[in-house]
Amino acid sequence: MVKTVIFDMDGVLVNSEPLHHEVSQIQFKELNIEVTEDIFATFTGNSNKMIYQKLKDRFQLPHNIEELISAKNTLFIDAFDKKEDMHLMPGVKELIIDLHQNGVQLIVASSSEMEIINKVFERFDLDQYFTHKVSGNDFPESKPNPAIFLKAASYSKAPIEECIVIEDSTNGIKAAKAAGIFCVAYKSEEVNSQDQSLADIIVYDYKDLDFEKIQHINS
Repeated sequence: MVKTVIFDMDGVLVNSEPLHHEVSQIQFKELNIEVTEDIFATFTGNSNKMIYQKLKDRFQLPHNIEELISAKNTLFIDAFDKKEDMHLMPGVKELIIDLHQNGVQLIVASSSEMEIINKVFERFDLDQYFTHKVSGNDFPESKPNPAIFLKAASYSKAPIEECIVIEDSTNGIKAAKAAGIFCVAYKSEEVNSQDQSLADIIVYDYKDLDFEKIQHINS
């Protein structure tokens, strides 16, 4: 039986990927570098630390990685605060409440920095449902490395066998599987560049998940 659900955040809880893309393009223009859509698609699920290391290496950027991350996060938070139509993924709040009311432990494991996670959780009043928040910025390597999900599972009140991960990105799914955790891929209308074939199952609508269905999903 599933006792703990570990959620990714961007693209799983909140429709924030387009905004990340938008502010990244602004920053790339300021840096005078051209990052193609194919290259950008490979970043999904990576921590900013890994993304900017890749960009620094590829484009020989002289900038400090922490400065690049800080500048990007400033752009994101400013845009996030102004964007009135930013919303949670359809049906995910109902799923969260259903699981929480039935005693399922909820943990978020996101590649975003904690300041971004906190910003999202504050806006959508999610802290009351989750016992832990794990940021990919705290690890030397990001997804597809399994470290973030192994850390999240270590906070579970149940064995790792009774945990599942809900992800959307190729890198995140690989990380979940490398951690040995059953992985549900959430495929929204916005997700079209991510290979989700390694997931154990794919869902297209959160209405297809509830407490009863999740209980035996990995059995």
